[in-house]
Amino acid sequence: MDILMLGSFILFLLSVGVFTYFKTRKTNLESSEGFFLAGRSLSATVIMASLLMTNISAANFVGMSAQSYTHNMSVMGWEVVSGITLVLVAIFLMPRYLQQGITTIPEFVGNRYGESTRKFLAIFFLISLVVNGYPITLYAGALAMHQLFDIERTLGVSYEQGIWIMVWLIGIVSAIYAIAGGLRAVAVSDTIIGIVVVIGGLLVPLYAILHLGDGSLSAGFSHFLEATPEKFNGIGASSDPLPFSTLFTGLLLVNLYYWGTDQGIIQRGLAAKNLKEGQAGVIYAGFLKVLTPFFVVLPGIMAFQIFGGNIDNPDTVYPRLVNLVLPKPLTGFFAAAMFSVIMSSLNSILNSASTIFALDIYKPIWGRKADDKKVVNMGKFFGLFVAIISLFIAPMLMYSSDGLFQYLQKVAGFFNVPIFTIILVGYMTKRVPAIAAKIGISFFVVIYGITQLFWDTGLHFLHISAILFVLTTILMLLIGRIAPMKEDFIMPNARAVNIEPWVNRFRVGAGVIYSMIAMYVFFSPLGFAQAGGVNAITWLTLILVAGLTVIIVMLLEKRDRAKRSHLAREA
Repeated sequence: MDILMLGSFILFLLSVGVFTYFKTRKTNLESSEGFFLAGRSLSATVIMASLLMTNISAANFVGMSAQSYTHNMSVMGWEVVSGITLVLVAIFLMPRYLQQGITTIPEFVGNRYGESTRKFLAIFFLISLVVNGYPITLYAGALAMHQLFDIERTLGVSYEQGIWIMVWLIGIVSAIYAIAGGLRAVAVSDTIIGIVVVIGGLLVPLYAILHLGDGSLSAGFSHFLEATPEKFNGIGASSDPLPFSTLFTGLLLVNLYYWGTDQGIIQRGLAAKNLKEGQAGVIYAGFLKVLTPFFVVLPGIMAFQIFGGNIDNPDTVYPRLVNLVLPKPLTGFFAAAMFSVIMSSLNSILNSASTIFALDIYKPIWGRKADDKKVVNMGKFFGLFVAIISLFIAPMLMYSSDGLFQYLQKVAGFFNVPIFTIILVGYMTKRVPAIAAKIGISFFVVIYGITQLFWDTGLHFLHISAILFVLTTILMLLIGRIAPMKEDFIMPNARAVNIEPWVNRFRVGAGVIYSMIAMYVFFSPLGFAQAGGVNAITWLTLILVAGLTVIIVMLLEKRDRAKRSHLAREA
């Protein structure tokens, strides 16, 4: 192991630790709101950085680069479509969540469907985190660090033993950090780590281009664009991991679940000091998500051009590329940033698991008379339990045949869309009863499980999720018609924070959506995926889309001004 690499690795981690300690040492971690929601004090910048760092795990770097290495740019849809999703979450869901002053998504469901459904959903969430969320993130992190530090050669162990060692090392360190520091420690460290990850993430493709050009940036860039134009096609075919058609079906639903209802993600928004900061942070995070393919997808294409298609395990492509192209001091710097990303993702999952267990399971059932300190401690114990279980589950994922990222998304299908479905129906209706939510989730999970485990329908799993979303929604509405609630649901107003909306939400949100469309224009047969690259048709398309975007923004802002004027007159 190179001493410069190890030294820069340790120096960066110590710097982040010291910075986080001094920024959070006065935070009250004995109260539920202080430990789980950072005292509702997060600004737009912190929310933006923490959302990005919570989402971008080693699974993104490793798994997406692997899929672009074996296929093309189609996998970028997971990242790029998050742009429009975050805009929708900021405009439509954030006001409702902050108005109710909720701490967890099951609490929102409890307000709508009742306490029994809240507990039911909380257990469902926790199963998701134990079975899929924490283990897959831990394994992806172990795989990345194993390759970056060449653990087999450094320690003289087998590949399997190296994975086990890294899983346990990363798992123990992250558990200590998350359980000791709470959400504010995670969010604050995410801010500085986010800056470093963006810089480090961009250094990898930059040095890879220099490698392709034998030290010449211009020659390398020309080679990169011209050598394999078919790789730049983001319009996935049915044979690709992410067909383009899924963007309009299951992918949008999965993204809406993830960004709008996944506890580990939305907890950052719930901790906003007010609605303006929450909406701004969420929408700005959407812009960054549109740009992430530049450092989580493009490196896979560069690796294909450098290594050829001969690597047996595509999940090792990204760490191999990093070790090849980066100078050793920068490799250590990047390894530290990657380790921090892994820690951030794992800490977020543990914090959300602790929050849900403490506030949605322990407190309503066993801890009605418990003080805040006891509730927080029970959440910490459960987080420790999740971490320990995952230490044994995570290494087993090295035997998955579908590839890391594809495995993650398939298993997540058991949880994401069914949860989003009952939340959406509850949000859109006033009399659909609690029994409809329970039957709806059970129906979805059983049928999805049959299609994934026993019956090969020939459909992509995201299309199946979309079909089941429609069927489950119809089933819930039918139950609501047959056995409706006796009274309409009225959304409570906790007045926990100021819920005046961000005035620039439409303008900046439209910019995010335009950026998303531009990415699909550039990485398609209209752009770089054709011989000769972009041309006049490419730019004409972008100009027409820009004009339409401006018109839509003007209409939305006019409508918003009229609405605010009407409310002012009524007041």
